[in-house]
Amino acid sequence: MKLIACALLWLGWLMAPALASGPPITAELSTDRVEISTGFTGASVLVFGATQNPLGGDPPEDLIVVATGPTQGVVVRRKINVLGIWLNGPSTRFPEVPGFYALTATRRVWEILPEDERRQYRLGFDNLRLRSEGNRNPAFRAALLELKQSDGRWQEYAAPVARAGERLFSARIAFPATVQTGDYQIEVLLARENRVIARQELSLRVERVGTAADIASLARGQPLLYGVLCVVLAVLAGWLGSVLFRRN
Repeated sequence: MKLIACALLWLGWLMAPALASGPPITAELSTDRVEISTGFTGASVLVFGATQNPLGGDPPEDLIVVATGPTQGVVVRRKINVLGIWLNGPSTRFPEVPGFYALTATRRVWEILPEDERRQYRLGFDNLRLRSEGNRNPAFRAALLELKQSDGRWQEYAAPVARAGERLFSARIAFPATVQTGDYQIEVLLARENRVIARQELSLRVERVGTAADIASLARGQPLLYGVLCVVLAVLAGWLGSVLFRRN
């Protein structure tokens, strides 16, 4: 953390002349590409930059960072017990669910912006536009929220936006091992007096590389061959295990 703070202070010194007459906010990513290999266990990306005016000045300015991933369809089902057997019961389909969502800020967003602004920029789980098809019971939305939070793909305030000096900031976004591939959007918002006064959009690509990419390509392009290979490997693993246990 000390190394990051020193780097940010050095960056701010270099950028100070430009910021004096430049945009209200300037932000960058530590990398624009996250690579998923066979040993991938997750990754983190640093969002850093500087503001033209001092953060927390008069009037105070705040920063909000929100990251969203590609949308996907999700079906939420309720299990029902029929004569001691658990079966699928009523369900709801959410056709456009962010595969990843992370929100952080210098303060809680409800302390920074009013409800209409938070709704406009989709800040917070309550302001995500999750259109549902089928059963409209709010319990299904609550179940979806719990599911996404449990595997780390939806995050609120996992790590706050850090300040270094008066104008420099950084925020770390953690991607879990289950993160999906695709294009990600990261928005950096600058707020003052209950409204967003500046916005910068950054792009990030998550993609498979190496053996992981080859396996994914095989599964998509030749699903039959992929299935046969999986069965063969499972049989070989079972046979090898039986041989080893027999020797012991």
